[in-house]
Amino acid sequence: MITGDILGERSRLSPDAVALIHAPTRQQFSYAELNQRALRCARVWTDLCSLLPGDRLCLLSENRVEYVDAFWAAAKSGVILVPLGTRSTAHELSQILADCGPRCLMYSARYDALAKELQQLVPFEYSVALDAEQTGPKVLSYAEGTARVRPDPLSTRIQPEDIFCMLYTSGTTGRPKGVMIPHRQIAWNAYNTVVSWQLRQSDRVQVYTPMYHAGGLTVFMTPLFAIGGSIVLHDGFDAAEILQALQDYECTILFGVPTIFKMLFDSPEFAALDLSHLRWCASGGAPLPLQLLGAYQERGLIFRQGYGLTEVGVNCFAMSDEDSRRKAGSVGRAMMFTEAKLVSPEGNQVATNDVGELCLRGPHVCRGYWNNPAATAQVIDSEGWFHTGDLARCDADGFFYIAGRSKDMIISGGVNIYPAEIEKELLEHPAIAEVSVIGTADEKWGEIPVAFVALKSHATTSDVELIEFLRPRISKIKLPRHVIFTSTLPRNAYGKVLKLELQEQLRNLKSGAASEREN
Repeated sequence: MITGDILGERSRLSPDAVALIHAPTRQQFSYAELNQRALRCARVWTDLCSLLPGDRLCLLSENRVEYVDAFWAAAKSGVILVPLGTRSTAHELSQILADCGPRCLMYSARYDALAKELQQLVPFEYSVALDAEQTGPKVLSYAEGTARVRPDPLSTRIQPEDIFCMLYTSGTTGRPKGVMIPHRQIAWNAYNTVVSWQLRQSDRVQVYTPMYHAGGLTVFMTPLFAIGGSIVLHDGFDAAEILQALQDYECTILFGVPTIFKMLFDSPEFAALDLSHLRWCASGGAPLPLQLLGAYQERGLIFRQGYGLTEVGVNCFAMSDEDSRRKAGSVGRAMMFTEAKLVSPEGNQVATNDVGELCLRGPHVCRGYWNNPAATAQVIDSEGWFHTGDLARCDADGFFYIAGRSKDMIISGGVNIYPAEIEKELLEHPAIAEVSVIGTADEKWGEIPVAFVALKSHATTSDVELIEFLRPRISKIKLPRHVIFTSTLPRNAYGKVLKLELQEQLRNLKSGAASEREN
């Protein structure tokens, strides 16, 4: 029976192998040690917090060893882990908490203030503090709790369709949706990535992207644990630290989003690095600029591009080293046990090299959205195909190329931003009559949000005031970089905002500004 307790299985097979290296402290953990920690964490939940299989536990923390404990404790206990975005505001997170109904909150000292705001909004039955300096009458110390319990295996029998964790994505409506990720999905994504990407037991990969994101949790951590490799864990992104650790630990694969690869390449330390141990680089989260790809290839590095979604597993395509050169710009062929097709708006399969919506089917597809059968029905059809909303084409050799997005999503530094989230909050401002948010190209971040705003009659405000209005309501990365005031928004006969016209207006404004600078 396939379940998500990959750590437990690997610790049985390779107990003494190095599973995790914590970069800030340089502390190392074997598979056996990490498995014992996960069992103690699970026992804190079940024995001290009385959590049952199916109960939801929220985790608010930076990347750290205890985050890894909690992830694998979910695999063992049946408790559903709900990671919370540390860049989000209490206002944003309150919508997630209202939806998932958690019984417990685990949090670190770094986000103590935000945790206290959440505790005022939600009556958590239990709170678990990850750091010793956190105190409170209803707060359990994680260190003390793990010392009180024994790392005995749990008797809970996990089924493949049981929910392992829920990762929230806002979607185009602006309402957070909890992606139900079952144990079956975690396991298949891990095993399939090992086989299709040809990972090795000798591989060592850094994780520095946030672990509240599918990329931080499952791009390489779960596959590497499945094959018995090692993870180097960073608590966040620091280019100098990452490049130093890349060399010190002779990491064999480097993963990131295009923005990160650009920042690493521009770092003064990069040019002098010995990269002979690096097998290849993998980029995901957003289209990779060919100019950046060429810059890495000039250093003799192999660069593979990936594609995935939280809902269908973060690794859905694969390519060989040779393919990465001759099929530059492609995300590869569909992985083993992954079906992929491209369909027209009418639902018909498109011809070779024609663009259509990418649909995926396989054992790595999620169960849908928590408490939202309508949203689930919109993306998973009666035959089990997941409709991604992304546009792609497929060549005669079966290699897929992402052509764009049918949704209005903005990808900034690899982070998905949905205009509806920003629009919904801006419409709360008393001076605004209507608003539309679009993305525009940015050299550093890939894309940034821009807000077009029409004011109510006789109302006044400024771009600075609107940004300050938004600041406590949405995370920093979602803040519009520009606010453009207009008398009205262009709409079609059905009242839909014509965002292509807004893009044209924005191009004209940029062109005009450039002309003024030249003069």
